[in-house]
Amino acid sequence: MAIHENLLGGPPPTHLPDDPEPRELLANGTAPADVAARHPASSLAWAELADEAFERGSVVESYAYARTGYHRGLDALRRSGWKGHGPVPWEHEPNRGFLRALHALARAAQAIGEKEEHERCSQFLRDSSQTAAEVLG
Repeated sequence: MAIHENLLGGPPPTHLPDDPEPRELLANGTAPADVAARHPASSLAWAELADEAFERGSVVESYAYARTGYHRGLDALRRSGWKGHGPVPWEHEPNRGFLRALHALARAAQAIGEKEEHERCSQFLRDSSQTAAEVLG
């Protein structure tokens, strides 16, 4: 038996490929809008934009940024073999942009009264990574 074999028979964890440049640009103080313009597929850049907008009270703008990051992340997950369910571990740093965008989408949906979307995204976050739900919650 392999050490990391899934004994419950569910899908294996999805690990997105690493794209360190957006993360490095953000860590070095590049504005998230500039990072998103240079790396539009980066869920992390969109999640940063969503967080900034939410913090300044621009909830609809935050929702739009989060939705973009969420969809960019879904595209990346599918390209990585994800079949619509299964773990997306927070512990794998390249997954964090998607998970942060998903959290931001749930938060913004709640703020604009989209109860069903808030519940769906919150559950999706917990199902993808309980650690992410705890860290981001």
